[in-house]
Amino acid sequence: MPQYDLPDAELVRYRSAVVPPADLAEFWADTVARSRAVGLAPKVEPVDAGLRVVDTCDVTFSGFNGEPVKAWLHRPTGAAGDLPIVVRYVGYGTGRALAHQVSHYALAGYACLTVDNRGQGSGGGYVGDTADAVGSGPSYPGFVTRGILDRDTYYYRRLFTDAVLAVDAARAMPGVIGSRVAVAGVSQGGGITLAVAGLADGLSAVMADVPFLCDFPRGATLAGQGPYQELAGYLATQRQHHDRAFEVLAHFDAAVLARSATAPALFSVALMDQVCPPSTVYAGYNAYNGPKRIVRYPFNDHEGGQFHQEAEQLRWLPSVMPLG
Repeated sequence: MPQYDLPDAELVRYRSAVVPPADLAEFWADTVARSRAVGLAPKVEPVDAGLRVVDTCDVTFSGFNGEPVKAWLHRPTGAAGDLPIVVRYVGYGTGRALAHQVSHYALAGYACLTVDNRGQGSGGGYVGDTADAVGSGPSYPGFVTRGILDRDTYYYRRLFTDAVLAVDAARAMPGVIGSRVAVAGVSQGGGITLAVAGLADGLSAVMADVPFLCDFPRGATLAGQGPYQELAGYLATQRQHHDRAFEVLAHFDAAVLARSATAPALFSVALMDQVCPPSTVYAGYNAYNGPKRIVRYPFNDHEGGQFHQEAEQLRWLPSVMPLG
């Protein structure tokens, strides 16, 4: 696959043309506050995952509208004292996986909360355990167009709220330093990460790899594979809803929400990415309002940096969120 997007000089400067809605801050403040008001304290139950160097707990916390959301808490066995925590969001169609599937953050000495995706978790081999209680009008198969004609019913309103409240839950976990919380994710998880960075206060670090959900209009017209094509497929049939769909999506565009983010951030972009076109990633990166750095992988598709990027994170994260 060739590098198909903008020439490099234009790519690195690219900014989305999506205009933030006038009521964006009010909409999200009200959405999160309403769900916080009906939430319960997280339930944390130790489980035997068969691991000897990492302790595992099954976590249930209150997400959107107080609905239960599942997560795994992993913490290095025998770690002395409280630890910083990484809240980890996972990819499109996947879930929190099985109890023994541990991230590199826990192996590096951090606590890690891996958050389920409501209504997802049956793709990519990564199991999910959280239902989505809300139905949908006509939509294209997948999640991108569910409830798309109303910001109150749009799927990502619920998922982003779950993700913000996962930060609250992380701060309430046993053995955690509540003032040291990072958020991280790849693809959909990266887009959720950017949204949370703009919506949650007091984060120590943000790690967004090849993020999805940035600059929906460009993604829908450029992506050769993946979920942005669901939006294009929907609008090819529901032609009369073009303007309304993009009005709603502006409330959930991670490249819009990232304008409010201030925590130090590490991004990655793959210049042959057919799923999340590089310009959409740069839309999120250039909108991001905190200290930031981006790692480029010129010859990679949506796999991005993979383990090379994990190594970058393990070098960078202690500089902004030390273990000691």
